[in-house]
Amino acid sequence: MTTKSESGQRNQIIAALDEAPLSLFHLRAVITSGLGFFTDAYDLFIIGAAMVLIQSQWHLNRSTLGLLGSTSLMAAFLGSFVFGRLADLWGRKKMYGLEASFMALGAIISAFSPNITWLLISRFIMGVGIGGDYPVSAVIMTEYANRKDRGKLVGMVFSMQAVGLILGPIVALTLLASGISHNLAWRLMLGLGALPALFSIYLRLKMPESPRYVSQVLGKEHEAAGNLQAYTGGQVKVEKADGLSQHKRLSVWSFLTNWTLLKTLIGTAGTWFIFDYAYYGNTISTPLIIKMISPQTNLVTTEAWSVIIFAIAAVPGYILAFLTIDRIGHKRLQLIGFAVMGLAFFAMGIIPHITMLLGPFLLLYGISYFFAEFGPNMTTFVLPAELYPVSLRTTGHGLSAGFAKIGAFVGVFVFPVLSKHLGLRGTLLVSAIFAAVGFLLTFLLPEPAQKSMENLNTEVVPVKSGTNTSCELFSEHLPQKV
Repeated sequence: MTTKSESGQRNQIIAALDEAPLSLFHLRAVITSGLGFFTDAYDLFIIGAAMVLIQSQWHLNRSTLGLLGSTSLMAAFLGSFVFGRLADLWGRKKMYGLEASFMALGAIISAFSPNITWLLISRFIMGVGIGGDYPVSAVIMTEYANRKDRGKLVGMVFSMQAVGLILGPIVALTLLASGISHNLAWRLMLGLGALPALFSIYLRLKMPESPRYVSQVLGKEHEAAGNLQAYTGGQVKVEKADGLSQHKRLSVWSFLTNWTLLKTLIGTAGTWFIFDYAYYGNTISTPLIIKMISPQTNLVTTEAWSVIIFAIAAVPGYILAFLTIDRIGHKRLQLIGFAVMGLAFFAMGIIPHITMLLGPFLLLYGISYFFAEFGPNMTTFVLPAELYPVSLRTTGHGLSAGFAKIGAFVGVFVFPVLSKHLGLRGTLLVSAIFAAVGFLLTFLLPEPAQKSMENLNTEVVPVKSGTNTSCELFSEHLPQKV
């Protein structure tokens, strides 16, 4: 049984993290987590540019093209769940370098793929690593963040996706403008994703295990305090935290036996699934969308338009989101984003001849992008990292991210098919309907902005000391402190 003194020590570690002022160690954690997420974004979205070249070289049909664009997303479902669960069982640090290794390996193999089969296999390997990076990067940053700026710090990690979104088309544009063969160009586009993945492995090996995990799950108070003091350079200190304490773990079955947890999972996984269907389907297919609106546009111009859209619409949305998320509220920002994004999709779907006018269409398309970033694209990443107990935190985030990637897979796979049968306007109307559903599902979630995660978790899973509940289906008994 956890003693009163041990509980107090643990609370000191949590309080030290929650109330720590913004410092350089927060920035280090942002860079370490964010570099992996930059790699995720680059790897996922560069395939949109590469597909245009691969299609002309290998003469792929629409179904195969959709499979190529979405294979890594389906693999991400597996990676998110597996790595998310293992990070709760074995620790965040042990998984941090491993999933980045999958990303680096997949990028290297894809660059040397001799045929579509090998390319699909390499994208699957990469997708497993990308999926694993979502829960681990989000939760590590969340567990090092303070209470007041948690949304901002986790949002800054997620905003590294913007760099990946911008750099992808820039790399594609540079390679196409250089005059090298299209065969070499797409291989370089995909293979370059290995470089940031390898660097992120180096940074992650130097990062200690999360003090919250060590303290609350392993019960090693002294080790948690030491990790915290070492990583922060002595800026954050915890007094009288020594010895071991006994802690109970929560199982995956908890989601099915506790209504509050299940409702939270439906909210985080459901809204993320809905959002990713619309976002990835449209984003990865952006070069194809521009070609549909303006068939005479060449490849270089198409990629240039992609860069302009991302730079003008997406990047400001990311920046404004992480600067204001803690003031506006994490849940409220998601509601705002879903609402305006859905209205923009609806307008693109019902305005006559809009798809024949490149300028007006791109204006509405840009608005949808801005409110995707200034809204659910960021909040669906942030919320699952906050709303679950520490021993289920990466599991909950991994389940949410995994189901989201199923939505992304469906969106990318069906976009070419829907656009063929419904036209571009009809396809965008489907995205508007999905945005409306995401808006409604958001009401299942609590507002965690500027609140201690431990207080939120106490409300979610009431645990009585020394008593087994439906959420305590297995436990780890550590040596008692003498």
